[in-house]
Amino acid sequence: HFYVHWGFKRLLNQPMFSSTKTINEALPLRELLVKVLEPLRLQGKRFTFTGHSSGGAVAVLMADYFERQNKKAVKRVVTFGQPAVATRAWNKHYLLHHKTYRICCDLDMVTFMPPFPYYFWHVGKMLWLHDDQIYENTPTHERFLKSLHSWLLRPITYHYMRKYIRNKSLFDEH
Repeated sequence: HFYVHWGFKRLLNQPMFSSTKTINEALPLRELLVKVLEPLRLQGKRFTFTGHSSGGAVAVLMADYFERQNKKAVKRVVTFGQPAVATRAWNKHYLLHHKTYRICCDLDMVTFMPPFPYYFWHVGKMLWLHDDQIYENTPTHERFLKSLHSWLLRPITYHYMRKYIRNKSLFDEH
């Protein structure tokens, strides 16, 4: 049995009122995205899903959903400062591990969320931007130990998008 964090599932199924003139016509985000992407997919386009923080969690869920409906339509998933989205059972059935890159910046505490070890699991390859380098799949406990001191001093500053943008040049070689 799969369990996806209720908050992220809710965001994906939330009606998008700005896309319509009336509340009754509002489509859930998932349906709205499919409606927008489907004509492009039929033209042979492939898609990169991306997002920051909870938007990254929604990108992971949406990419998996879209891939299940349309094999090979997802080119990659890239998230920034994303919390874990689901249980290990869901993680095992996630289709895009090999195409998913979870970017963690310095000591961003959101990337350790939700704070329930071994209940919620991350997907894909983790790329940790730290000390002007990129580290791949650094164990959580190692990141946590390095983070503890900084969290006490400046807990939220590592989650700001400008910290991710500052390090964008690190990806020029990838």
